[in-house]
Amino acid sequence: MLFQVKMKVIPPTNLSEEEFSDIKAKEKQYAKELQKAGVWLHLWRVVGLYTNISIFEVEDNAHLHNVLSALPLFPFMEIEVTPLCAHPSSIK
Repeated sequence: MLFQVKMKVIPPTNLSEEEFSDIKAKEKQYAKELQKAGVWLHLWRVVGLYTNISIFEVEDNAHLHNVLSALPLFPFMEIEVTPLCAHPSSIK
């Protein structure tokens, strides 16, 4: 199943810059692992915002929930999920 996921990060005010940097480093590593595994297909930054638009390919809704909730930045995110399906006019 394909999903578009919009993730907006809201940096915490109760953590030091060092603590937040550590969380971001863990996030980057986890994102790389998911991309190499073929789960996180695309990752785009939204210009001017601490937001990304991503495409995930997962088994089902529960799998996506598990992937997203395991993100180290998950507690500091607003997430919007949109299920996707093939468009009849697509040549792919």
